[in-house]
Amino acid sequence: MLLFLGLAAIIASFVLNNPQSPLQRLSGTIRVIGIVLLILGALSKAVVQINPGQVGVQSLFGNVKDNTLKSGLNVVNPLVEVHEFDIKTQNYTMSGITDEGNKGGDDAIRALSKDGLEVTLDLTVLYRIIPERAPAIYRELGKEYRDVIVRPIARTRIRDLAANYEAVSLYSSKREEFQNKIFDAIEKDFESRGLVLEQLLVRNITLPQSVKLAIESKINAEQEAQKMEFVLQKEKQEAERKRVEAQGIADYQRILTSTLTDRLLKYEAIQAQKALAESENSKMVILGGKEGNLLITP
Repeated sequence: MLLFLGLAAIIASFVLNNPQSPLQRLSGTIRVIGIVLLILGALSKAVVQINPGQVGVQSLFGNVKDNTLKSGLNVVNPLVEVHEFDIKTQNYTMSGITDEGNKGGDDAIRALSKDGLEVTLDLTVLYRIIPERAPAIYRELGKEYRDVIVRPIARTRIRDLAANYEAVSLYSSKREEFQNKIFDAIEKDFESRGLVLEQLLVRNITLPQSVKLAIESKINAEQEAQKMEFVLQKEKQEAERKRVEAQGIADYQRILTSTLTDRLLKYEAIQAQKALAESENSKMVILGGKEGNLLITP
């Protein structure tokens, strides 16, 4: 702006430097002012400040210079134009929720799965510019590179890879594998165009309603089967416990039977009959055995 004002002032001074002009005496002053403005304008254009997290790309009459300007103060040709590029981590979101993504309205990605079903995906791409590649990006794509690189590449790669998976597997068992393959494919494309892909987030996968109902039914059936398996396992454990308990009782009885002798049995019988004889309710006790009977009265 100062350059234009200074140039205008100098031109005006020459116009006023006319003997017939009543303002001729001011032409010299105006010329000096114009020169001062030109000098100030040149100085202001020659020193450029680049903000932190940015690099500057210089263009002179349509020619883009390959070197970039770093953050801080830089001395440049006053005639060049400086375009700042953000080299910090940026995100580009494509979502079906209104106003959540970079584009207004429903911007979710719709792709066909291997089994011919339409799958809807919400995606966030985290990326940054390689500083040294900023001049090439500006030269080849301009400052709207996100709509030229980030958006179309991400959407195309997702559609291409989704065709290799069945819809249900994308929703469940193959989701992480699918995301990793997308990352690998997009990373190569980004790198060749001067971008670094830092992270890719498949935030949501929506299946057709009929498939969702089928999945819910399958999950309920699996949960019921797991419940029955638990009950059967518990019953088996209880049956095993009873079998072990019965075996223990049988073993005990077998051992006890094998260790009893006639003397021991006779001794136990005498003790029992003695206790009976000593009872107040007993009237008569008959002791019997192979040797004969013995009558005992209280």
